[in-house]
Amino acid sequence: MQEFPHKCLKVWLLPVFAALAAGCGGADYQAVDGRTMGTSYRVVARCPATLDQAPIDAVLARVNASMSNWDENSEISRFNASPIGEWTTLSPPLAEMMRTALELSAMSDGAFDVSVGALVSAWGFGPAPAGEVPGDMEVEAALARTGFRHLELDGDRLRKTLDLSIDLSALAKGFGVDAVAETVTEQGCTDYLVEIGGEVRVRGNRPEGHPWRLGIESPNGEQARAAHRILALTKGAIATSGDYRNYFERDGQRYPHTIDPRLGRPVTHDLASASVVHASAMWADGYATLIAVLGPEAGLAFADSNDLAAYLLVRTGDGFESRSTPRMESLLAPD
Repeated sequence: MQEFPHKCLKVWLLPVFAALAAGCGGADYQAVDGRTMGTSYRVVARCPATLDQAPIDAVLARVNASMSNWDENSEISRFNASPIGEWTTLSPPLAEMMRTALELSAMSDGAFDVSVGALVSAWGFGPAPAGEVPGDMEVEAALARTGFRHLELDGDRLRKTLDLSIDLSALAKGFGVDAVAETVTEQGCTDYLVEIGGEVRVRGNRPEGHPWRLGIESPNGEQARAAHRILALTKGAIATSGDYRNYFERDGQRYPHTIDPRLGRPVTHDLASASVVHASAMWADGYATLIAVLGPEAGLAFADSNDLAAYLLVRTGDGFESRSTPRMESLLAPD
């Protein structure tokens, strides 16, 4: 069962694993991979001893058990089912994520809204697959159950003043990447790449001794996946929110998974993807989603005003146009 929805495969990492398989780089680099949150994860790390996969799997299991809307027994599912007005004590990781989510919701005036769960379900991007396109009355009913200002966080306690539903899909993979990076660091690994479903965090260098090279995927539909631009990073995380992998079509109309919580409907602008580099994969994940909702003009303006490293790919009549902030320009490898 899929625990979190895919956005898309966002980074081009296969050369790293090919190099390891061929024996390139130092022998102290190791790779492990597995499944989590309905997608795959991969870790490449330079460690003083054998990289222990068990703590990685354990931390990812805890993230899923806390934050998955697909698990009715998860911590967030239990909160969603709790009575209006009742305080719920959150685990420290979930409290941290909720603080981030509410900050993003407030700073975007609801373009990012962690209470979007009813709308996600109405449009078929939740645990139940998409069916018919919801009617106006159904959308309005879901919109009436949305609004981050109806959430109150007091330390590690959370309550709602409306029968709303929290959805953490825009932050959970990034949070998982950060948690795995901490686990790898605790094992003494000095250089690493951690990737979950396209969200990536790196430190140090790749096996060949150069900065990690990460490709921003070209949003080319069903064609062979390829990198549109390459980033060279020695520290930080990148996340992308795109509309070209997770969508459905009805009667010739395309409905992407990116929902504008202010309108209650999937976005209709021309922004195909938004990529953000940040110290934290969780924050990069959230910012990328926020910009993907705002669209090309407002999204780029938001990124500029908040001094973010952001790269946008916008649909044009004959392809895609790239737009980026000054901070992102400094990270892009030459064409």
